[in-house]
Amino acid sequence: MSWSELERLVDDAESDGAIRRGLRRCRSRREFLLASWRLGYRIHPSDLRMAWSLDLMESGLSDRAGSR
Repeated sequence: MSWSELERLVDDAESDGAIRRGLRRCRSRREFLLASWRLGYRIHPSDLRMAWSLDLMESGLSDRAGSR
């Protein structure tokens, strides 16, 4: 798993407009993965699935906390 690569890509995209612009053009997960590989980040589909799952869990937890 290359979770650290995904974190590195996010950090770099937040600080580098060129990377951010390149990734914004991606219209699918496949395009995102191909773009990230071209940029030198070794991200795998399992990394995106894990990030998506964690995001859903965190948003669900924050939704529940906000409704109390």
